Amino acid sequence: MILPFQRHRPTVHPSVFIAPGADVIGRVALKQDASIWFGCVLRGDVNRIVVGEATNIQDGSILHVDDDHPCLIGEGVHVGHHANLHGCVVEGGAMIGIGAIVLSGARVGAGAIVGAGSVVLEGMRVPPRTLVVGAPAHVVRKVTPRDLMYIRRWVKTYVQLAKQYRQVRGTRQA
Repeated sequence: MILPFQRHRPTVHPSVFIAPGADVIGRVALKQDASIWFGCVLRGDVNRIVVGEATNIQDGSILHVDDDHPCLIGEGVHVGHHANLHGCVVEGGAMIGIGAIVLSGARVGAGAIVGAGSVVLEGMRVPPRTLVVGAPAHVVRKVTPRDLMYIRRWVKTYVQLAKQYRQVRGTRQA
């Protein structure tokens, strides 16, 4: 469902797929070929949320903001099921694993991977092209070319899945 909040209404590119049961509220911008899957909540009430081109936010994920921290997700980002992104920046080509949490003021660098179930603490900087895991998250290794290929493949897969869902439903959004 797309809901305005106060004087702000989400801006949604015509190619975006928003699954039934997903809620997109307030100051949210969804760029070309982004997809928001079943049960997600994107709540841009006290600040803005931007979801970049060809980025997928998978089932049950939550994106929210702080007064001082918008939630800015770059291009070609793969966000796993039940992730929680709160007032953070995730740069292009990154992957957020299933159930991971990224807290306010944190920044995940381009091409980085946050492992499933990991917690990126407030203000933490995840260097580009590194894998972090744990609670709290810590760097365990550099991301390999194979890892980056895996992310790109899943980003493309989700763009195609979203197109297929749009054709079945005959509409672009919930």
